[in-house]
Amino acid sequence: MRIYSILCLALFTLTSNAQAQKPTQSSSPSKPKLIVGIVVDQMRWDYINQFKAHFTTQQGFLRFVNEGASCNNNFIPYVPTVTACGHTAVYTGSTPSLHGITGNQWYDNYKQKNVYCVEDATVQSVGVEGSPAGKMSPVNVWTSTIGDEIKLANNFKSKVIGISIKDRGAIIPAGHSADGAFWYDSKSGNFISSTYYGKNLPTWVSAFNAQHRVDSLYAKGWNLSLAKSVYEANCDGDVNSYEATPLGAEQKGFPYTLTQFIGKDYGKIASTPYGNTLVVEMAEKALINEQMGADDKTDLLAISFSSPDYIGHSFGPNSWETLDGYVKLDALIAQLFASLDKQVGKNNYTVFLTADHAVANIPDFAKKHKIPGGLVSEAGLKKELGQHLLKQGLDDKLIAAIGEYNLHFNHPLMDSLGVSQDKLVKIVSSFIEQKPGILQVVESRKAATAALPQQLRERIVNGYNPQRSGDLFIVTKSGYMDGYPTGTNHGVFYNYDAHIPLLWYGNGIQKGQVNTVNYMTDIAPTVSTLLGIQMPSGAIGKPILEVLK
Repeated sequence: MRIYSILCLALFTLTSNAQAQKPTQSSSPSKPKLIVGIVVDQMRWDYINQFKAHFTTQQGFLRFVNEGASCNNNFIPYVPTVTACGHTAVYTGSTPSLHGITGNQWYDNYKQKNVYCVEDATVQSVGVEGSPAGKMSPVNVWTSTIGDEIKLANNFKSKVIGISIKDRGAIIPAGHSADGAFWYDSKSGNFISSTYYGKNLPTWVSAFNAQHRVDSLYAKGWNLSLAKSVYEANCDGDVNSYEATPLGAEQKGFPYTLTQFIGKDYGKIASTPYGNTLVVEMAEKALINEQMGADDKTDLLAISFSSPDYIGHSFGPNSWETLDGYVKLDALIAQLFASLDKQVGKNNYTVFLTADHAVANIPDFAKKHKIPGGLVSEAGLKKELGQHLLKQGLDDKLIAAIGEYNLHFNHPLMDSLGVSQDKLVKIVSSFIEQKPGILQVVESRKAATAALPQQLRERIVNGYNPQRSGDLFIVTKSGYMDGYPTGTNHGVFYNYDAHIPLLWYGNGIQKGQVNTVNYMTDIAPTVSTLLGIQMPSGAIGKPILEVLK
């Protein structure tokens, strides 16, 4: 009996050792070597469902859909829904009330001046001489980002790079401790940076600039990717009086000639799908030259596609240009996936894709189809308010600024004139609320008790910061916006602006559909949970556990 027991024990030990030495069935590392964050500027949640039948590959957006996770009810939990706030929320997991980025620009109530979200007078341009385009940094962001926390967790041995056409689309996602952020300079046609990151551009960026890639893209023109009948069946007309003409007043509809801009106007590339081409090609260069994802210290590559925003503002969500832009972007995302597979390894990286905000229909398009919509001019409103205050025996300069639905009082002037906050709130609010297109005016510091549904009140509260937000928040009716007679805009809490895509793919991601409600601020906590690192300092979101294995 004793011998039998010893034999059983020996057999058990041998079996256990064999099992312990047996390699795991999965070739994936315990955590991804690279996180790729993709923000598609102005992408609505419904675009993939609308456009997927026309995508020319299964390896772009549809790789996320078919092989990854899709969060179908992802919302923005604050206002205003604009680019700078969106990129900051994605990478901090926070809201303007905490991270401090209350708009693309804002009126600083303490400094009494307008501030651009990434301006920094203490740094200089790199890659372009004598230009203010590079005097930028993340200094105005008050909390840490995903990239910062990745750096901290790996003793600053990880690499973090941000790339975008827009400066704010590269700088904010890259965070405070980034190795580099590179954005497009519309004057030179080059990607530039600032001395915040270093004295010189990396050699690979200079080499990319030396190719003058914009010229070769301009030479191609912008032509349709699909048969004309596809656009006729699925879009508004090709030429409409309510669409803008960013590529020249003489160019209305396809095809678009771009050769006239070679050597003369490098800004026009942003209003074509070729802006996305530049970003993908820069990202591919970064992967190779910065050896991203090459070791066990997780890196972050933050990419923002700005061109969909430029195209969307001009032509609207129902246009031929928007459909064609997304068909071309789909192919570029497939190209990026192929580069990641080759350079990093298919099981070694994780990608998320989302938007910074969505967009409304062009007001005149909406009205053509009997859907409510219209314009509310903030500049016109400020002028009218000034005239109204004069009639009330007050100073027209009591209104310091109106922008992105925030109205700022001139507090020093109020104090010197002895005008109380309550009095000015009453006069201004009652005047604005009589205007067509205005739902109500909310006193920002009292937004928690406003006569609005709770989740909408919370979005105003989440967007309010005493130093950088207005005294009043102007709530428009659905479909109404600050804008121009042509094109469209965004910025409010209605679903057309606040419902955005959220897609996941790669290492650690559970394939499937998530239909429960989640928020933009949940992205950073989810990435942090995936990596097993601290969440960004101001994160208020929760990890989306359904997408994690």
